[in-house]
This record gives sequence, C-alpha cells and structure tokens, in this order.
Amino acid sequence: MKILAIQNRMGIGDTVIFLPFIKALYKKFNSPISLLVKESSKADQYLFQTNYIDRILILERDSNNHSRHSGFLGNFNLIKDLRKYNFDKIFIFNSSLRFNLIARLSKIPEIYQYPLFDKRKQHITDTPKKFMKDKLDLNVNEDPNIQISDESVLEAMKKFQINKDELNILLGIGGSGSTKRIPSRIFLDVMDKILKIKKCKFFLATGKNNEEQIILNEILNSKFKNLCIPLDNFSIKETLPIIKNCNISICNDSSFSHLSSALNIKTITLMADTPLIYGNYSSNMFPIIPDGEETVRHNTLGKEKIDPQKIFDKMLEINN
Repeated sequence: MKILAIQNRMGIGDTVIFLPFIKALYKKFNSPISLLVKESSKADQYLFQTNYIDRILILERDSNNHSRHSGFLGNFNLIKDLRKYNFDKIFIFNSSLRFNLIARLSKIPEIYQYPLFDKRKQHITDTPKKFMKDKLDLNVNEDPNIQISDESVLEAMKKFQINKDELNILLGIGGSGSTKRIPSRIFLDVMDKILKIKKCKFFLATGKNNEEQIILNEILNSKFKNLCIPLDNFSIKETLPIIKNCNISICNDSSFSHLSSALNIKTITLMADTPLIYGNYSSNMFPIIPDGEETVRHNTLGKEKIDPQKIFDKMLEINN
C-alpha cells in the first residue's frame, strides 16, 4: 500500500511535532509513509534512516511563484509529480481546498483531510489528534521519534573522542528569531555551575546567522573554550549522531530542541517568546520559562529573565 501525508508547515520543529501521527499511520496500515513537505522542513536531513518513512517529496513553492509547484501552473506540475507514485491513500494535515483538488486530480482513491476552510485556531497537536481519532479511531499519544544507526553513533563517538565517563551536553544556542536566543551569559553561568560538579564536554549547536555567531563566539572565547565543540559547520545529518551521544540537551526554542528530544535525549527547553506547547509536547522536554511568568507565548520577550539556577537544578533533577 502506498500512502502519502502532506504536512506543509514551514520548519523542522513543525515536521518533528507531526511525526507521531505519521508513525501511527505506519502502524495502522503496516506500510511506510511518504511525506510531502516544504524544503525548509529539511526532512531529508533527519528522517533518512527512520523506518516508518518511505519517500520524502519536496513541495517546491516560493512567494515569487518561480518554483516548480508555485502558482496556477505549479498545481499541474504537482499533480504530475504525484501521479507517478500511484498512491492509494492521502492524509492532508491542513484545510486547503487546493490540496484537496490536487489529490483528486492525482487520482488518489482515498482522501483524508482536516475539515475544509476551517483554518481558525488549529492547535499544533490537538487538531491532528482529533483528526486521527475522527477519521481512523486512533488515539495518538506517542513522542516524536527519529531513528539513526548505531554505527553512525559509534563513529561520532570515536571522531569527537566522546568519553562516556564525562557529561556530554548539547547546547542549542541558536534560534530562528532574536527573541528566542538566550544570551550567552546565561549559558556560561550554567556551564560554570555544571563544571563545578562534573567533568563535561559541550557541543554548541547554532546556525550561521550573525547574531547566532556572536553568541557562539562569546562562548568560544570564554574560559570554557577547550571544552566546547562548535557544530555550525556540520549539516543536520552529521549532527544527529553527535546529539545521540549526549547525556542531555539544553536548548533555546530551536530546531535542535526538537531534534534532540526526538532522538530520545532529555532536553531542557528555554522558552522565552514562543507558545509553551513547542517546548513541552514531548515527555523528553523540560521547559524553563522566564521568571515572573506563569506561561509563555508570542511577545513574552523573556530571554533576559531565564534563570541559570533553574536550568542547573533541572539538569540535576533529570540527570539523577
């Protein structure tokens, strides 16, 4: 049986959050699921060894209507691309009439989709849970799960001289927006506290954005520089086995918080300016919110109020 799922949200985190629903389809129909996702999801970088995924198909669209699947003519290109796979079922995790028509014209016999035209306040996890229950009578409560080979994990351990007698910590110091990026002084404070009780190695995960590089360099120029390995020159695919070797992750709301928790690494999520659900949807996630706040949402603007002591205390609690 050939099954396609469409998840057309933008980022890595959005795609990771949807993985339990994809895995539930795999279990229900005993067949790996193909995904149609945007290139910005970078799904091919972290799902290439996950056994419940079949193909990763890229939705090639941009705001300038210059990509293969953009605009009116792009619809026909997408239909042409989907037809050649002869899918038996399609699950559309949005309310788009466009995708409904594309599915029909692609001659996919069974179409399952969110209610058409009902895009208001669609919750990132509650809406797909209801969808799976209503359409297939499935209760989906698993954590996201990304699989990588034991061989790649062992290779990374040797390459980076990872000592299992030490504490190996992923620090996700990057983030897609400046309001999500916790200042370097907070990470340095946490590092100092941890090193007083345990020998550690820190893996610094960030992108190439100028502000992210400033935070990275502030940590690399600190007294802890010899204990730090920057990961900004590695692809996501290359970082996965490194993350898997870590004992714990301490991450901004970034792609690395989602990836590490899906790799079954206990992940402390520093939630400064994003709805809390993005930092607590998995049992592997342990959110820290700004001091003085009862929750966190867009425009909380709390990155300066994340308490290093609370991060350290949570790390001790998890690691014990």
